[in-house]
Amino acid sequence: MTCRAMGARRAALARLALGFYLPGLAPVSFCEEKERQRGAGLCCTSEIELFVNRLDSVESVLPYEYRAFDFCTVESENRPSENLGQVLFGERIEPSPYKFTFNVKKQCVPVCTKTYNTNNQEDKAKLDFLKKGMLLNYQHHWIVDNMPVTWCYNVEDKQKFCNPGFPIGCYVTGSGQPKDACVHIFSTQDTFYIFNHVNITIYYHKVENDGAEARLVAAKMEPKSFKNVDCSGPPMDLSNKFTGELKIPYTYTVDFVENKEIRWASRWDYILESMPHTNIQWFSIMNSLVIVLFLSGMVAMIMLRTLHKDIARYNQMDSVEDAQEEFGWKLVHGDIFRPPRKGMLLSVFLGSGTQIFIMTFITLFLACLGFLSPANRGALMTCAVVLWVLLGAPAGYVAARLYKSFGGEKWKTNVLLTAFLCPGIVFTDFFVMNLILWGEGSSAAMPFGTLVAILALWFCVSVPLTFVGAYFGFKKRGIEHPVRTNQIPRQIPEQSFYTRPLPGIIMGGILPFGCIFIQLFFILNSIWSHQMYYMFGFLFLVFIILVITCSEATILLCYFHLCAEDYHWQWRSFLTSGFTAAYFLVYAIHYFFSKLQITGLASTILYFGYTMIMALIFFLFTGTIGFFACFWFVTKIYSVVKVD
Repeated sequence: MTCRAMGARRAALARLALGFYLPGLAPVSFCEEKERQRGAGLCCTSEIELFVNRLDSVESVLPYEYRAFDFCTVESENRPSENLGQVLFGERIEPSPYKFTFNVKKQCVPVCTKTYNTNNQEDKAKLDFLKKGMLLNYQHHWIVDNMPVTWCYNVEDKQKFCNPGFPIGCYVTGSGQPKDACVHIFSTQDTFYIFNHVNITIYYHKVENDGAEARLVAAKMEPKSFKNVDCSGPPMDLSNKFTGELKIPYTYTVDFVENKEIRWASRWDYILESMPHTNIQWFSIMNSLVIVLFLSGMVAMIMLRTLHKDIARYNQMDSVEDAQEEFGWKLVHGDIFRPPRKGMLLSVFLGSGTQIFIMTFITLFLACLGFLSPANRGALMTCAVVLWVLLGAPAGYVAARLYKSFGGEKWKTNVLLTAFLCPGIVFTDFFVMNLILWGEGSSAAMPFGTLVAILALWFCVSVPLTFVGAYFGFKKRGIEHPVRTNQIPRQIPEQSFYTRPLPGIIMGGILPFGCIFIQLFFILNSIWSHQMYYMFGFLFLVFIILVITCSEATILLCYFHLCAEDYHWQWRSFLTSGFTAAYFLVYAIHYFFSKLQITGLASTILYFGYTMIMALIFFLFTGTIGFFACFWFVTKIYSVVKVD
């Protein structure tokens, strides 16, 4: 039996005996070099490789590759393959010159020495870029055994926070004000301090008691700054006034510590538990869930009781005279299914919204099962993109079926708009953002080959599936309505303020936004503040509650409008719940100015460019929920009421 087969067999037995490991992520066993050479049926390795990822900052949207800052690199090794999600997020994982041997402790090991001459323009440009990275607080992200190397330090109330990154260095302003990590260093004015030494501690536990094989359960580090290559002397300072030749030595110290308490399957817990405001997040989410469930129950109760009385009263009427004396939603039964204005555009939006809804549901469901955890880098975005491509058929079917029910005849235009309108807007925005990233030399810029692959998935997979779905949608009989439509439209009486379209649409998005804004804060933190998001179970619950809330709020307002004899419900139902995206956009603007420290024109354009993409997707998603909820509601009430 090969080593790989033995490892797979042991991993399967471990899942049955000890618990559940993340799907697709098997543990790697390590052992000492002498034990590995001895053999004795061991399936392990003694070499531990450290990988480096992109560098990012909370003060800039632009991430950069590790090589962009002229750190110590290796040229002979190939970088590991990256999935589509990692490329879209700008992750660039590559090997590093930091090599360890399991359970072999080393002290102050030199890696390389970088020499700069300020009289040389190329060296000066590299040094200036390094200073820019320290000024904007760019963070390293290192990986050992598919696990982030964390920097743990004390924060408020003596709590320990473990950051999956550490800064390049720090800066002391001309007035002597230390920024970021420089508060721990006695420093001089207008000077940069680079962290060129790291103390790395790797924690492991034995697979079996007194066994030779072990698994890594944590990797922690502490950044240091030394001017001398023997890890001594004053901190490595880079004064803005310095001229001449400058040498920066890079060194490391590695230590190994056995930990018998942490299991391999729970080795990420110490990072996630130390995330800032974790307890507040749990309390806020639970509070939001209780409030939204209470409000949803009230709306449902009011709707059921009020509607039940209306239906009972209308069904008790025996004469036409009694019906003429009545007023309200029954009087518009001959116009309720009249085709809306701009039915082509509405059907296209609903087709794209259906595609996004199904994609979101499946992605969150898989995330709840653990397939898209933070340990499986890039899996979340890869899953979302692949699902969106494969769900072109439902989009085409829904758009075609609704357009046919609206009485539309330009089926070719409908199919083309479904396949290209909304995806084209998103791709155009994304392409413009990508041009800015290319111009800035950021690692988030999508390579040309990946861009071609995305276009190939769109044109060769999604578009044909949209055409297939539209074919079956047009081939199927139109939707049969419970009541017939009058030839002459009924005149709509003058509306009061709260039953007019615009006030109703503005009010309709408040309740759905209220159930998501807390989760929205942490999602935006994970995107723009580079914090890990792992509470997919709560996110899935909020997703379900958002669907219920959008449906009930839209149905409630739709009922009020029908009672006011206004039968234009199609666009209004779509825009009522879709207006939640407008509140999302306002909140994103507030978040930018109040929570972020982003500087620079390029970063600002990128932030609002990507925010517009998210707002459009959210608009289609929530609007589709509202429309189909109202469609179901209207169909139900006019099918159970006598309309002779």
